[in-house]
Amino acid sequence: MIDFKGAHYPQSVILFAVYFYVRYGVSYRDLEEIMAERGVSVDHATLNRWVVKYSPAAARVAKKRKANTAESWRMDETYIKVRGEWVYLYRAVDRDGQTLDFMLSEKRDTKAAKKFFANALYNNGIPKRITIDKSRSNAAGIKEVNKIFKRLRIPVKIDTVRSKYLNNMIEQDHRFIKRLTRPMLGFKSFASAAATLAGIEAANMIRKGQLGQLKCGFRQFAELVG
Repeated sequence: MIDFKGAHYPQSVILFAVYFYVRYGVSYRDLEEIMAERGVSVDHATLNRWVVKYSPAAARVAKKRKANTAESWRMDETYIKVRGEWVYLYRAVDRDGQTLDFMLSEKRDTKAAKKFFANALYNNGIPKRITIDKSRSNAAGIKEVNKIFKRLRIPVKIDTVRSKYLNNMIEQDHRFIKRLTRPMLGFKSFASAAATLAGIEAANMIRKGQLGQLKCGFRQFAELVG
């Protein structure tokens, strides 16, 4: 739970702005106008600070509360522009399209893939298989994880499946994320990009019904933070 003491706006107003931004993909200038139409005068710089501060907290809780996922994963990365340069958003969904994990990385290599898989395994357990495309670094990342299992005498081995067709599911899921980030006109820093994308992923999990039956998206988002 985040402490809202000292905030100059009610908690509900802050979280409404954050949720609207990460769920519907608007620019901060547009959101400033939307809030003004609701009788709230707040500048775009303040809106940015709210999103960066509260989005990661929502994502952390969403990862813990989401429903159990299948043991067959689809993993891939997509491109996000930060400071005019492309960085890499690693993502994984299960065979049913449910979000498993995500990580923004400045590099696309074996070290980044290994780190992503380590986080995903910690948050979701060990799958039977992971489907990837022809990426050598992702295959090497899974291989490194299996080496760790063997060294620790854990009697498990994750199968690697290379299939462009089976990975269409996560590529389609990428499109939803990219559709939301496009109106945001790029990110000014890696930290703000990572925070904002975490909020988008949390809102996406809510949209998919991973946190329970969808009653009210904003209410579920507010419960993650408040």
